[in-house]
Amino acid sequence: MNKLMTVIAAAAFAVTGVAAAKAEKWDMPMAYSGSNFHSVTGAEFAKCVTTGTGGAIEIVTHPSGSLFKGNDIKRAVQTGQAPIGERLMSAHQNENAVFGFDSIPFLATSFDDAAKLWKAAKPTLTKILEDQNLVLLYAVPWPPQGFYFKKEVNSVADMKGIKFRAYNAATARIAELTGMLPVQIEAAEISQAFATGVAESMISSGATGYDRKVWESLTHFYEVDAWLPRNYVMVNGDVWKGLDDAKKNVLTGCAELAEYAGTWRAVEYTQFTLNGLKSNGMKVGPAGDTLKEELRQIGETMTKEWLDSAGAEGKAIIDAYKAMK
Repeated sequence: MNKLMTVIAAAAFAVTGVAAAKAEKWDMPMAYSGSNFHSVTGAEFAKCVTTGTGGAIEIVTHPSGSLFKGNDIKRAVQTGQAPIGERLMSAHQNENAVFGFDSIPFLATSFDDAAKLWKAAKPTLTKILEDQNLVLLYAVPWPPQGFYFKKEVNSVADMKGIKFRAYNAATARIAELTGMLPVQIEAAEISQAFATGVAESMISSGATGYDRKVWESLTHFYEVDAWLPRNYVMVNGDVWKGLDDAKKNVLTGCAELAEYAGTWRAVEYTQFTLNGLKSNGMKVGPAGDTLKEELRQIGETMTKEWLDSAGAEGKAIIDAYKAMK
């Protein structure tokens, strides 16, 4: 880590002399609230780049979907409407199944396993993004995903007919396989959706529920550790090509720091947010044996479906991951 800081400092010294003449502002759209740990990590990354380039690049973050809604962020960066942005990686699974590598139920259920899975998948995802005029900078996991409900749920049968917030292809498929009704809702709209009855349930981390104060509408959180999805930060490929090596070094160095810091925030935030849900009146605990077994069977179905749709690239990622176990 000290070596990394030295690289950033050296790169900063190299660009400071021309900062005033070539200063540029980068607006960075983000989908989650400013208090969410991903947004906090993004803000610190932005400050690192701004400081490291001596002000030659000033990154300004725009959380809560205030600049572009979550669904529009990737396209905005691809087309140059924004030079940089953050998005949930699995939100792109409909365009390429490989983007859903981190949302395969019960494949990687801990931070250690999620890190191995990311190591296995990163080269493939980097290449896919490059082909889409995007440069991957860093990715940070969410805490393990669990189910939120406004009633006690002991089996899949208890889920039938419930309006379920879907945020990617995997969550929509879970809704279908459990008899729930999927409703596409962005993170910034969660609180209102539950308050107005547009949604009654979701699968997400304790962090999302805590940030959005879902205890105002929901009553139960079941820890099932289904998966640990990732948010990632990307830069427009043409913008990246226009940077000199010194600025690229600052960006990649700050990105490494952000991935490290963001991951540890996710780890520390996990129990903190579960405690927060409890202290605000929610019932928090593991799912019962019946529900766990039924969800495991659904996970097997979804794993097979993902492997079928992701093809050779998907199989290579899973094989590489399993070789690390």
